[in-house]
Amino acid sequence: MTAELVRGQNHPLPQARLEIRISAGTPVVAGATLGDENGKVHGVEWVAHPGTPTLPGLEVSRQAAADHRLAVDLEAVPEAVHRVSVLLALPAADGTAPVRFGAVAAPFVAVTGLDGTEVASYTITGLEAESAVVALELYRRQGAWKVRAVGQGYAGGLAELFTDQDLPQAAQLAGSIHEAVAQGLARSVPAPPQRTADGDRSRQPAAPALGPEHGAATASQGAAGPVPPASPYDPHGAPGQSGPQSPYTGGAGELGSTGQPSSTGSGGPIDYSHPRRQNAAPPSPPPTAPPAEPGQPARPVAGDATGWSMEERLYNQVWGMFEDLARTTAAYRSAVDFADSRMEKELDQVLSDPRSRIGGQGDAAREAARARHGQLVAQAREALDRDLAQLTAEAEVVEPALPAAYARWDNPVWHAYRVPMEIPMALRLGDLHLPEADQVRIPMLVRLPLERGLWIDTGRSGSPDGTFADSHEMRRLGLEAAVAHAARLLAVHPAGDFTVHVIDPAGSGGQALAPLVQTGVLAAPPALGAAGAADVLARLTQRVDLVQMAVRGGAADSLPPGLDTSQQLLIVNDFPHGFDDRAVNQLRYLADEGPDVGVHVMMVADREESAGYGPLLDPLWRSLLRLTPVADDHLADPWVGHAWTYEPSLVPPGSQVLQQVLTQVAAARRSWDR
Repeated sequence: MTAELVRGQNHPLPQARLEIRISAGTPVVAGATLGDENGKVHGVEWVAHPGTPTLPGLEVSRQAAADHRLAVDLEAVPEAVHRVSVLLALPAADGTAPVRFGAVAAPFVAVTGLDGTEVASYTITGLEAESAVVALELYRRQGAWKVRAVGQGYAGGLAELFTDQDLPQAAQLAGSIHEAVAQGLARSVPAPPQRTADGDRSRQPAAPALGPEHGAATASQGAAGPVPPASPYDPHGAPGQSGPQSPYTGGAGELGSTGQPSSTGSGGPIDYSHPRRQNAAPPSPPPTAPPAEPGQPARPVAGDATGWSMEERLYNQVWGMFEDLARTTAAYRSAVDFADSRMEKELDQVLSDPRSRIGGQGDAAREAARARHGQLVAQAREALDRDLAQLTAEAEVVEPALPAAYARWDNPVWHAYRVPMEIPMALRLGDLHLPEADQVRIPMLVRLPLERGLWIDTGRSGSPDGTFADSHEMRRLGLEAAVAHAARLLAVHPAGDFTVHVIDPAGSGGQALAPLVQTGVLAAPPALGAAGAADVLARLTQRVDLVQMAVRGGAADSLPPGLDTSQQLLIVNDFPHGFDDRAVNQLRYLADEGPDVGVHVMMVADREESAGYGPLLDPLWRSLLRLTPVADDHLADPWVGHAWTYEPSLVPPGSQVLQQVLTQVAAARRSWDR
């Protein structure tokens, strides 16, 4: 399964010999730099570019092209190399070529196996004035290689990019690259042809990307850096050498002045277009609704909002439904308020007129005012019911189409659950509804990664049937809600990318925490007592400090070996039992600073019982998103300020879906750790 990366996201590489395929829609220059463990490029001999297209374990194109295939053999790169950065740049301006990436389609980069199977892909969006960009980096971490989507652009072009990598003679190297490209522009690959009517974009067989060991002997590396070996793709290599010819040089697939692949040679023509790449358009058009009957509203369709993927379209559609419900309810309430104020004004006029106090004139005027009020309210309710019927119909088609991250626990999609390869856009934390439209439930989606922690308030709260739960029952319900939220977070992250810690000082949450403990998805058993809480808080605080220092110092790959760099979630139960002022300050620090470096806090506590900390607790309370374990109308929207009723997303009673999902998560994590 292909991992479609977003900026900053990484993904493990399953094999050492790879191809990096680039589709840009306009001729671009492709290259790569080799960096040490600190990312430093020590000299021009550590840069592969059209003038020097081969380095140990690396082969790049000799020319500007709309599509590229870069060959990589990670086992053949020198031991001193810990980072391979893939670069894209627009050719030097000649009056006709674009001078900034913002004027062309977003470049698309894919890492594939030798058989063309995609491992990870990345669409470089958000570029404007930049003329050079670091697209991807392959980096070595604890003996394994990963790929990270970078997307760092430079308005100053290659010279600024090389300067940022501390490369000596950056401007001279950039000039020599553009000079080498200018000499080969006659062979530049044009933008891929338009799709045919039948939409056929089948992948043509490509020459395998062989490593340097299949060509001439690799030269030894000196102290100055890697020495370019003979290219395994070059047909003019060492005498007697045989092997596949480069897709960028002569031989099979050579491009003449017409820009079209030649049919000569044994390899046949090469299709440079990427089968999943489109220019300036989403990968596939959104579904359209069938024609509506005359006089009837259009039938809703799941995923008909804008977006580059079905997941993004559904996300936008859900929040479009949220806004529609907020606005139509606001219009109804405004109409009712107007009708009320008008009736009061008319009744005041009747009472202020002495003539209306005699006979039946006053009674008739009052009845007329009430009738007009009823008519206005009925008209407003009719408009509201019409909008609610449309929203209800839309919810009925959207809810079954939601992916697992957006779906309720009773959705059948969970029974087909598989551990994902990438994180989703958002996560469902519950449902939202308004009193005028109780039948319309809108999924409450929050973007990932989380921007703030959660406080599940176990204080006294009225249940939907009007009864009240005691404090013991509310604590139990609160921890069950926390377990459901934590299980969902674990389920939507790739194996090894999310870690959960639990602090349960009094050990009172054993029953509710059983699904997490028994399936083995926790990093360690729940911490008990004040000493256990202090130990967990100290380790997470140290992690935040180390990652912050590494990021600020530009040495994110120099963290201590063994440091868990996955997203972290700390569940704190039965607060403030077992906490002193120091522990509370550490919680505040994690809640404030943690989300930026992947550490999040989920509190399960009663706000009133915790009030004894006074001002010390207020910043922690304000920094977390308050949720409740039962239905409660405490959330307000930013448009009109409605008090929305929130209901948590809980597992249906008697369902085994939570244990089944967590069992798969635990198995995937054990496989990942091996």
